Amino acid sequence: MPKLTIDGIEYDARPGQTVIQVIYENKLDLPHFCWHPALTVAGNCRMCLVEVEKMPKLAIACGTTVSEGMIVHTNSENAVKGREDVMEFLLINHPLDCPICDEAGQCKLQDYAFNHSRGESRFEEEKVHKDKRVPFGPNVLFDGERCISCSRCIRFGEEIAEQPVLTFVERGDHVTISPFPGTELDNPYSMNVIDICPVGALTSRDFRFKARSWDMSFTETVCPSCSRGCSMRVGVRDNEIMRLEPRPNPNVNDFWMCDVGRLKSYPYVNADDRVSGGFIRSNGKLEPASIGDAAREIGKALYRFKPEEILFVASAFATLEDNYIFLETAKTKGAKHVVYFPHVEGVDEKLLIRADKTPNARGIGLLGIKAVTEDDLKQIANGKIKAIYSLEDDFLADSNIASICGKIEFFACHAGNMTATASRADIILPAATWAEKEGVFVNFDGWVQKLTPAVETKHHVRGFEQMSKSRLDKFGSKFDRWAQGRKVDCMESWRLAHLVSHELGRKTDYRYTEDVFERLVSALPDLEGMSYDSLESVGQSLKSLNREPKQFTYREVYQVDTAPEVI
Repeated sequence: MPKLTIDGIEYDARPGQTVIQVIYENKLDLPHFCWHPALTVAGNCRMCLVEVEKMPKLAIACGTTVSEGMIVHTNSENAVKGREDVMEFLLINHPLDCPICDEAGQCKLQDYAFNHSRGESRFEEEKVHKDKRVPFGPNVLFDGERCISCSRCIRFGEEIAEQPVLTFVERGDHVTISPFPGTELDNPYSMNVIDICPVGALTSRDFRFKARSWDMSFTETVCPSCSRGCSMRVGVRDNEIMRLEPRPNPNVNDFWMCDVGRLKSYPYVNADDRVSGGFIRSNGKLEPASIGDAAREIGKALYRFKPEEILFVASAFATLEDNYIFLETAKTKGAKHVVYFPHVEGVDEKLLIRADKTPNARGIGLLGIKAVTEDDLKQIANGKIKAIYSLEDDFLADSNIASICGKIEFFACHAGNMTATASRADIILPAATWAEKEGVFVNFDGWVQKLTPAVETKHHVRGFEQMSKSRLDKFGSKFDRWAQGRKVDCMESWRLAHLVSHELGRKTDYRYTEDVFERLVSALPDLEGMSYDSLESVGQSLKSLNREPKQFTYREVYQVDTAPEVI
């Protein structure tokens, strides 16, 4: 293995590595715009200039292969001056859009202009003007004036999404990026170009002008849109989800996330049809009730039926903890039928998207819960099963299933929204969504990841249970207009099932979600040695798969900082 010296310290490198790869593997820092570890080297921006002894001029670290005995200086006078010159060149035609730019506060150009430039411009001529608000596709807008021609978006389309529709056009200071005629950026992963764009040239139509980065709290959690379970961050302002973005995890999703996960996973959390508080049907109409009263009524109703007459429907949308306590509740009643409904649509895609649209099917498989069978449905249809108690699943959205269940005598459910299933229930318990609770998902590949609450409810207060805070959260008060966000009266499903189990005679002393997980760890060999602390960041593999988690050594500023530092 070749050895090289960087700023007076010797490091080992692997054959073929570049200087910038060694720098980031050893948790050092070097400014750069165009280089990205998942993309090929372009060398466009020249921002990673370093001084290499015995080389006649400055070299770009991303394109310089390590050799034995190489001596590199990242902060020498020549290297610093070279980067200052590059920054001056990049800023010549860059517009002063920072006050209105979505990237402000998370922008590499802003950071580098502060840390690696002269702080003044000698340019007095008219800036070159280019097209702004150019639609690249259904989800992405392009601002030509802000673009620094790093080519990350072009390379992403060619190498990752395999949709090579973007290219450079024009020459010199008029160069810009454009889709090929008759094409648009509409692949299932198109919005990743927004994340990897180092400036504000590519923006999200969904998020555009909604919030400033420093006004949002950012929480690390897991995407619920399919069985991949991409690691992601949730941006929240005034207790409302503003956007979702991928969080690097080499064991699950690398640096990427699909557009469906970004755009479809959060609107129902913010929706007006949230179930807040319990509901009990009276005279054919659902009437508001307290959570305690609704749970008591479910317990009383279940007493009227024999164990074999009740179908307990678990959910692959709910956490492992929710399903475990729900299963324990079913066992308290002596249940003979505990199932879940699979949700499979389409086929598995090459990059991320899975046909299984639930995040935790493998997790509830660990509990021994099986998918619903034709025999189960026949028993409902012929009246042998007379009651259904379900957990966070809109299975009655399927008209065939709804028809089969039409003559059920009693139906109770946990629901986060007033779905087709909830609207047909006799009693509803208000379930917290994935964004409002702690818990664990196990993806299709056996990777265990932890959810962290990002949105407050009436039972989850920001500042407790590891919920992150934005600047507004830290310094606002309940009298400020930005602190009036809605808080839904809902609970994690395990707490709701816990209340019902008490009505059925089961007494347990779980106080926190972590207590339930600790019980799961002791009960399931595949979770041996795990804890909420050990699952932070990238998660862990099921014990039986015998895999060690991989860690990224590369982090970009905007992928790590949850918000600008508040002093």
